[in-house]
Amino acid sequence: MLQWYDYVFWVIAVIIIVLSLLQGGKSEGASGAITGGGLNVFVKTKERGSELIVSYLTLGFGILFLFFALLSVSLISKDSASTEETTEAAIRIINTFNL
Repeated sequence: MLQWYDYVFWVIAVIIIVLSLLQGGKSEGASGAITGGGLNVFVKTKERGSELIVSYLTLGFGILFLFFALLSVSLISKDSASTEETTEAAIRIINTFNL
């Protein structure tokens, strides 16, 4: 059964996905190398305004995600009385995502 921290974990995961999608691309990647784009190598570009805020929010929620992941693992290991319960829980999670 999911606990309160599992729900918070899922919400943080969705927030990180949305924030990652809001961030603009920082480089042209391989397509720019092939087509000759990206000739402004020495131009200084800094994040400003909303880009900076989204970047900081992504970092902050990433740290929260790590914290809740560790919290979830530690509380699951304390709560489970045997490895059978842990194995059954893992099987249920895998079946939920059809992996």
